[in-house]
Amino acid sequence: MTQDQSPRGARRASTRLVTTKAELKENRAAMTGTVAAVLTMGALHAGHLALVERARELADHVILTDFVNPLQFGPGEDYEAYPRPLDADLALVDGLVDVVFAPSVEEMYPVLPPTVSVTAGRAGTILEGAARPGHFDGVVTVVAKLLQLTAPDLTVFGRKDAQQLAIIQRLVADLDLPVRIEPVDIQREPSGLARSSRNVYLDDAAREQALVLSRTISAALRAAPSVGAIRDVLAAALERAEIDWDYALALDPASLEEIGPEHRGEVLVVLAGTVGGTRLLDAAVAVATAP
Repeated sequence: MTQDQSPRGARRASTRLVTTKAELKENRAAMTGTVAAVLTMGALHAGHLALVERARELADHVILTDFVNPLQFGPGEDYEAYPRPLDADLALVDGLVDVVFAPSVEEMYPVLPPTVSVTAGRAGTILEGAARPGHFDGVVTVVAKLLQLTAPDLTVFGRKDAQQLAIIQRLVADLDLPVRIEPVDIQREPSGLARSSRNVYLDDAAREQALVLSRTISAALRAAPSVGAIRDVLAAALERAEIDWDYALALDPASLEEIGPEHRGEVLVVLAGTVGGTRLLDAAVAVATAP
């Protein structure tokens, strides 16, 4: 073990903040052993810390990126209002990661929009992509750039953004990127609400309404292994008025296509809806063995 390398899981002596690609490259070159990247848009919370902890378990060094990517926000979305508490983010992960890379938009995109970008294909136009045209093209473009810049052996992504996870897995496979994707289970508040940076927008009444998401997930998991019962739970959820539903679906996790009664194996349950003006997601994977 080198002088700068800590045992996996141990607290680092200090966390370095870097804001330029040149600084990142210099720090990355000094790392020996395995490196994990945790790609975030900042506004860090306990869900992000679970990603960091998993990365620390799996790698000798951890790089966290803290960048609000303008390419994945559409007209009328909350890009300007999106929280950017960098000082709080740094305090939260101090000693837990080796480097925080927090570039400016100009540093990441000297030309905006970039002349060359990545497309998510059809998978980026359904579900969340239908509600947010171009969103996943922006996601895969920044992820491709950040993986190139951080050059990690592995990267961790949460299962809450299930469509994003599936698309990034396809990005890595289709472009032969030399990195392993490590999914991490959803982190929840004590109430059951999936942790999200957007939860800060919810008042007490909206938080109570939003619990229909986690309760629907729990009911769908209890309904497994019956495909029919899972679909019945989701159909019943859409009749509830606590939130403005966009979808509640049971999908094949590889193709993101809706499953039929003949499906056997993993079932990706995905929910999306708006509560008090805030769009929320939830997801889970069940296993179907019966009609």
